[in-house]
Amino acid sequence: MGEMLMKLKGLIAAGFTPMHPDGALRLEAVPGLVDFVISKGIDGFYLCGSTGEGPSLSSRERTQVAEAYQTAIAGRVPVIIHVGHNSLKEAKSLARHAAEIGCQAIAVAPPSYYPGLTLDGLVQSLQFVAEGAPQTPMYYYHIPRLTGVEVKPVELLAEAEGKLPTLCGVKFSDTQLDDFLLCTRHGRGDRFNMLFGADEMLLAGLAMGADGAVGSTYNFMAPLYRQILKSFEMGHWSQAQKWQAEATELVGNILTFGGIRAIKAAMTCLAVDCGPPRLPNLALSPRELEALQAMLTPWIERLQ
Repeated sequence: MGEMLMKLKGLIAAGFTPMHPDGALRLEAVPGLVDFVISKGIDGFYLCGSTGEGPSLSSRERTQVAEAYQTAIAGRVPVIIHVGHNSLKEAKSLARHAAEIGCQAIAVAPPSYYPGLTLDGLVQSLQFVAEGAPQTPMYYYHIPRLTGVEVKPVELLAEAEGKLPTLCGVKFSDTQLDDFLLCTRHGRGDRFNMLFGADEMLLAGLAMGADGAVGSTYNFMAPLYRQILKSFEMGHWSQAQKWQAEATELVGNILTFGGIRAIKAAMTCLAVDCGPPRLPNLALSPRELEALQAMLTPWIERLQ
């Protein structure tokens, strides 16, 4: 253990996958999207995860999205590519491709169709995928509400020694802060990089020891979240809570219009047109989009 260290910090944007109205990829929009997000002070990109609609893309499409982003980013910030797939063979192939195009790390969500995945099964699954990118740092993507995998990440970290030499950290997309604290305590020093994945609770994640954070709303709300980071680092807790409350309220208002469909539409309203989501997610209706735009309009200047 130790040769695959990563210490990403700050805000890592979970990248959107731009699409045409018929659901086809619109990769020509990626360069402008990347330039906008980087201009707002983002510290990295996380691709083809939940926000990027990775589970709704074919493996070929996922490689195309990864390549388009990697070309547009051009080494300006680090890139993590999510390669998790219900077919571990496909996940291994995606991991190999991610390494070939020069990403800084891969992330792996476990297979989610069959229930009851054990710690041993999880370790062996990650070992299998890591064989596709044996020289690339790997994050475990913990998102139990979507995968149904309830293995505690701290148990995985304890098992990693000698079994998962490329495991460098966890993308913790859950709200069980006690579990996250155990991970950050276990991962003290230079062993693991802990990235928090709940935008609405960023301050809580920082308080529990997060090194950095990955989130969808960082694409268009980075200036607000950077105020949280700044206040936290200066020890100004009251101010940090104020900024977090504003971010939490805005995210909550956006989510009244839905999940990824609303977040993707908010990106279009506030920044760059990413198009609609792909089925099974439905695009906002014209009336919903108009209401969302009206709700977001007072925020436009504050998020510049």
